[in-house]
Amino acid sequence: MPVESKTIVMFSKLGVLTLLIILSELVNPTLASAQDPEFTQFYANPLYLNPAMAGTNRCPRFISNYRNQWPAISGTFVTYSASYDQHVDILSGGIGVLVTQDRAGEGTLNTLNASLIYSYHLAVTKSFSIKVGFQGTFHQKSVDWSKLTFGDMIDAKYGFILKTNEVQPSTTVSTVDFSAGILGYSKSFFIGGAVSHILEPNESFFGNSSPLPMKFTGHAGAVIPIGPPQKGKNRGVPQSSISPNVLFRMQKDFQQLNLGIYVTKGPIVGGIWYRNSDSFILLVGIQQGFFKFGYSYDVTVSKLSNATAGSHEISLALMFDCKPRTKKFRPLSCPSF
Repeated sequence: MPVESKTIVMFSKLGVLTLLIILSELVNPTLASAQDPEFTQFYANPLYLNPAMAGTNRCPRFISNYRNQWPAISGTFVTYSASYDQHVDILSGGIGVLVTQDRAGEGTLNTLNASLIYSYHLAVTKSFSIKVGFQGTFHQKSVDWSKLTFGDMIDAKYGFILKTNEVQPSTTVSTVDFSAGILGYSKSFFIGGAVSHILEPNESFFGNSSPLPMKFTGHAGAVIPIGPPQKGKNRGVPQSSISPNVLFRMQKDFQQLNLGIYVTKGPIVGGIWYRNSDSFILLVGIQQGFFKFGYSYDVTVSKLSNATAGSHEISLALMFDCKPRTKKFRPLSCPSF
C-alpha cells in the first residue's frame, strides 16, 4: 500500500476513535460515563465544591477560574468558571450564582451550566455553625458537528474532502439539574459533603437514555494558627497558619482521593496536594486586602506524564466590603485556594 494511502487510513482510524471517545458516553451509557470537569484549587471555587459554601465569606465576593488540562495533547480540555455570592441577613443564609463552561476537543464537545444557589445558615452554638445549600442548574451540552470526521469522508488521494452520509442528530441537549450540600464549621475546623446531579439528567443526543451519574463529594480540614493574630482590619486572623485537608469524590465507577496541606505566611499561600496515584498539585497564591490570585500546576506522575504537559489553573477573587453585620454570623475559616 502506498505511504500516502497508509497515512490516510491511519488518520481515518484516529478520527473514528476520537469520535467514539467523545460520543460513546452520549450514545450508550454502558460504554462510558460522563464526568464533571475538574478544578484543583478546590477552595478557590467554593460554590463548585459545595453549594453550602455560598455566603460563607458574608460580604460579596466575585471569583473566576480558568483551567487548561493536558495542553500538550491535541483536543485538550479547557474549563472556565465564574461565581458571585454573599450572605443576606433577611434570608438567614447565602445566595450565589455559578456559571461554568467546559470545552473538550477544541470546542467539539461543550458543556454549559448556570446555577442559582441558596444556603441556610444555623448557629448551633457559640463556636459551631451549620450551613445547608441547595442548587438548581440549567444544564446544556452541545456538539459541533462540523468538527467531526468520518471514514466515508476520505478520498484515497486527497484525504478528508467528501461529505459524510452519517445522519446528524440533535446537536444540543438542555435539561434541569439539582444539587445539595451541607457544611459544619468552627473557627478551627470544617467538614462538609455534597451530592451533585440528583436527578441524573439525560445527556443523550440520540433520544435514548444516557444519564449523567450522581457525584458525591466529602471534604474536611483544619486551620492551625502559628504565631500571634493580626491586628486592625484583619484582627484575630492568624498571621501564619498550617491547614491539612482531605477531599474525596465519587462519580459512578470513578473515585478520587486528595490529600493536601496549605501553609500561609502573611499574604502568601503555598500548598501541595497528592491525588490518588495520578498527580501532585503544586499551588501558590497571594491574598492582599480585597484581592486574591492563585496559580496551580498538576504534575502528572502516571504513564501520561511525558505527553500531557500537566494541567494549569488560575483563580482570581475580589472580596468586597459590606455593611456591619446586624445578626450573629461566623464566616468560614478555610484555605483560600
